[in-house]
Amino acid sequence: MTSQLQGRKIAVLAADGVEQAELVEPVRAVRDAGAEVVILSLESGTIQAYEHDVEPADTFDVDVVVSSADPADYDGLVLPGGTTNPDHLRMDDGAVSFVKRFVESGKPVGVICHGPWTLATADVVRGRTLTSWPSLRTDLVNAGATWVDEEVVIDGGLISSRNPGDLPAFCATLVSEFSRGSVAAGAGPRT
Repeated sequence: MTSQLQGRKIAVLAADGVEQAELVEPVRAVRDAGAEVVILSLESGTIQAYEHDVEPADTFDVDVVVSSADPADYDGLVLPGGTTNPDHLRMDDGAVSFVKRFVESGKPVGVICHGPWTLATADVVRGRTLTSWPSLRTDLVNAGATWVDEEVVIDGGLISSRNPGDLPAFCATLVSEFSRGSVAAGAGPRT
């Protein structure tokens, strides 16, 4: 365990259908670096994670309902994937509003796999470069983003990866970028 993120509070926004590895591994990485992690969701109670979108896995306690969350209370945000998780999030006005305000605050946001669907709905990818699960390419391009097929892409505090195979690089980059804090939007892509 390191203290690289000591004193930082990281929000993880997820709903039923979240891909277990894309929730668990980033949470472990930022906790191991000293951060406090808060699970946000659409309702109180628990969320059901899945493996490969179809196999039920573990359940996770929700700490805060996103409609009552304030982006100012957090230093970073993680949006894990799984096909149905971001589909639930992007249909919820409170979740979309929270994500939009968080991205506009300039604080770092990590997103993986299908997670960028919520970013596209929040209209915060226009002019940004990011990656995702390949089937989201058209959605992201139509929302004004430049899509690339890279393991990790950083653009103005937006950290994106494609799939669970990218988790080691994604998690290491999350810790590094969360330790840097806020950045200027539109700072340009890095890989």
